[in-house]
Amino acid sequence: MRKIIFVLLATFLLSTPAFAEMKVAYVNLQKALNDSVSGAQAKVKIAAQAKEYETEFKIKQEAFLKLKNELEKQGALLSDTAKAEKIKEYQTQAAALQKFQNEARRQLQQEDEKYTQQILKELTAILQKFGRDGSYSMIFEKTEGGLIYVADDMIDLTIQLIEAYDASKK
Repeated sequence: MRKIIFVLLATFLLSTPAFAEMKVAYVNLQKALNDSVSGAQAKVKIAAQAKEYETEFKIKQEAFLKLKNELEKQGALLSDTAKAEKIKEYQTQAAALQKFQNEARRQLQQEDEKYTQQILKELTAILQKFGRDGSYSMIFEKTEGGLIYVADDMIDLTIQLIEAYDASKK
């Protein structure tokens, strides 16, 4: 048992200098996504699409509110069948409005995810090149819940990544 502990301790002590030779860096991929030219362009495209959906929604909502007001004003004056038809039309438009809103939200989320995945794929390829060319042992991703402590001598590749990515898009 003593021999095993001695061998393990000796192995650990002898391998410590190997850890000192490790070159480690980190990158903030969220910042790279947001600050890169492609990321900014994607945000603009998604915002424009959201604006289109919002305009279309407002038009549909105005028609819906007009029908609602008609129903409230004329409800007592209408015959039972006419009132039932108006109520059915009101319910149909309410469901269509809700469906449009949900579909627009889903489309925007899909577009955002598509752009994000494409940009992350390209950023990852550049990071792998950084890792090989810079002889990094490890490159960590800095996220909100990720790295808790970053030493002062640890290299931040975020700005270099953004610059290299933007240059690859020109």
